[in-house]
Amino acid sequence: MRDRILFSFPIQLFLLHLRKNLALLLIWVVLAGVILEQFGVVLGIPFLFLDPEYLHEVSWLSFALMGVGLAMLTMAFHMTTYIVDGRQFKFLAVVPKPFIHYCINNSIVPLLFYLLYTIKFVVFQLDNDLPSNWEVVKFYLGFSLGSILSYGLIFGYFSFTNKDFFILFAGNLDKRLRKVRLTRATVFSQYKEIKNKKDQVITYLDLKLKLQDVRPDLARFDAQKLLRVFDQNHLNLFLIQSFLILFVLFLGFFKEKEILQFPAAMSVTLLLAILIMLVGALSFWLRSWATLIVFLLLFSVNFFSNFSFLNRPHEAFGINYDIKPTPYTLARLDSLVHPDTLKKDRENTLRILENWKSKFPEDSLPKLVVVAASGGGQRAAMWTLHVLQTIHQATKGEITRHTELYTGASGGVLGEAFFREIYLRSLSDPAFDPVAPQYLDQISADNLNPIIFTLLVNDLLIRNQRFEYRGYRHLKDRGFAFENQLNINTMGIMDKPLIAYQQPEFEAQIPLLPVTTLVTNDGRKLVITPHSMSYFGSSVLGKTGFGEKKQSIDFLRFFESHDPGNLRFLSALRMSATFPFITPNVELPSEPTMETMDTGLSDNFGIQDGLRFLYVFQDWIANNTSGVVVISIRDSEKSTEIPQTELPRIFEKIFNPLKNIYTNWDNVQTIQNEVLFNYMNESMPFELERIEFEYAPEKVQVEELSGSQETMQRASLNWRLTAREKKSILMSIQSNTNKKAIARIQELFPGN
Repeated sequence: MRDRILFSFPIQLFLLHLRKNLALLLIWVVLAGVILEQFGVVLGIPFLFLDPEYLHEVSWLSFALMGVGLAMLTMAFHMTTYIVDGRQFKFLAVVPKPFIHYCINNSIVPLLFYLLYTIKFVVFQLDNDLPSNWEVVKFYLGFSLGSILSYGLIFGYFSFTNKDFFILFAGNLDKRLRKVRLTRATVFSQYKEIKNKKDQVITYLDLKLKLQDVRPDLARFDAQKLLRVFDQNHLNLFLIQSFLILFVLFLGFFKEKEILQFPAAMSVTLLLAILIMLVGALSFWLRSWATLIVFLLLFSVNFFSNFSFLNRPHEAFGINYDIKPTPYTLARLDSLVHPDTLKKDRENTLRILENWKSKFPEDSLPKLVVVAASGGGQRAAMWTLHVLQTIHQATKGEITRHTELYTGASGGVLGEAFFREIYLRSLSDPAFDPVAPQYLDQISADNLNPIIFTLLVNDLLIRNQRFEYRGYRHLKDRGFAFENQLNINTMGIMDKPLIAYQQPEFEAQIPLLPVTTLVTNDGRKLVITPHSMSYFGSSVLGKTGFGEKKQSIDFLRFFESHDPGNLRFLSALRMSATFPFITPNVELPSEPTMETMDTGLSDNFGIQDGLRFLYVFQDWIANNTSGVVVISIRDSEKSTEIPQTELPRIFEKIFNPLKNIYTNWDNVQTIQNEVLFNYMNESMPFELERIEFEYAPEKVQVEELSGSQETMQRASLNWRLTAREKKSILMSIQSNTNKKAIARIQELFPGN
């Protein structure tokens, strides 16, 4: 009995995978690590699997699609390993429906993953504040339905195409086999390689999951008949693989249809399935040449990737890419910060400040408010909007009337821009209430599914679909998917060109909002605003001299010949929130090409830009205001207790330096900002006060939920939030730190 189990087909397949297909097993291991929240928690990757969203809700249908995705991944695993290794087990050739038998016996690894995933998502959902636990049953049934339908269709195909397979060795089958000489020759050569190998399998699981003995008389079967069995199975697998890949490509033509934008985790499983199937096909067709051919293909793709038909830029929408690119040189940058230019921009901003002051009584000295919001994906966008709505309501709108500058990065700027647009519309349309809760739902609606789906069906291939925006045509990519979904989520109210904000900003109806993005070519900031702010890029007094490195680039002036005012404002927001690999780096029409990414890498809190503005206009502020209040909206806790450390293991010693750089980047920028604020606070000729809001669910857990069974789920750095994450953002306003901040704001701006 021991040998019957040890040398059973499932056990031998598992051992074979450990010896030969470790890379395929690692895919399952990594996915298991994700499910167990060991990998990617900061980025929210586990929640894409445990709480999938489809059509803006987590439902039985979203879990059904997850069932389909995991079924496709599992079948890709079965098909690839069968193509590569099935020939080693000759007894399969004399078993009815050999591939189906192979799948049953090859299910140890997928079955373990399915059990792990099912248990994990059920436990996760039971703790997810659902209306009823019966919702979890519906999710499980949906997942089961999607899996069963997928397996039923695929196995039904193989059952139909392989029936009577053992009998039909002539006729139509012979004709089909003659048409695929390469396949026949390949399989026959593989058969020769294993002809003399001893078969170690003595039992296998049949279709009824009963342990059966392998036939002892395999030697009497003709080699050509065995060849045809393997060959026919390969043809069937090839058809399935081709259909799945072509189906995914076909979906690319309808990627903007919301009903086809699968849950992000499903898109990931489909992508893995396609890659696994391609690996299996290459391994089968190329055999020992596979490694060399793949290397040559990769080298060729890399070599030809800078040809125009393959290397198509990811553009900012609304500007002119058809004319000659703007020279991107040091001389050009120096010309943009000429003393006369600096003076002109300062005078224009001074007129805006005068317009801001005119909103208050003539003999008054109002407080000037600057809001700086940190980046952090969708959590920062929702948190920023929530704070702005809260303080607007607490002061009956007075705080917003006093605010003249918004700064920040990534999601923080997105939240500021959304609130600013709502406030602008509320001035003329009472239907827009700046504190209405539906805006929180809109800003926190899923924006990830279309991005990942577009990556799968469009961006990994040659992009060829275009759209027109205000007279210019651009290629669609996942950047377009991001903007399009954001536009849908926010009811289209920010879908306007940059220049549309020029007049409202000039009249001080709304605060200035310089959207900044980091130029990866040289580390400077690109400042995108309808009013040129060249003074952000150079010393305004000119004392530094020619050795000064210009710190920023004014977008309007640099790209003045490319219709910069026509830039889609949503593109500006995307440029400030470009998360690597999720949304592509934007390439701008300059020579050399200017590339931009998330400005959070440079200043994730917006403090530097805010303090720079106050420094430039310190004289006017000192004479026309009673001081400045800087409101800092952080998506993290500012000061945390020093964590305990343990003696590192070898791998930790290797990876800890990189980990420390990432985890401490927030602290490094915070300390730099503290230094700048201290300098400003002690040197400016006006009173400077800072009020800080922190997204710190850990504090709420201790202060508000102590002794409660409820736990706070810190939101991940992502463009999709779970219900638990949204709740933690909303409840964070109740921390003692934030309550004190609100009280101080009410004291300064009591409202009428």
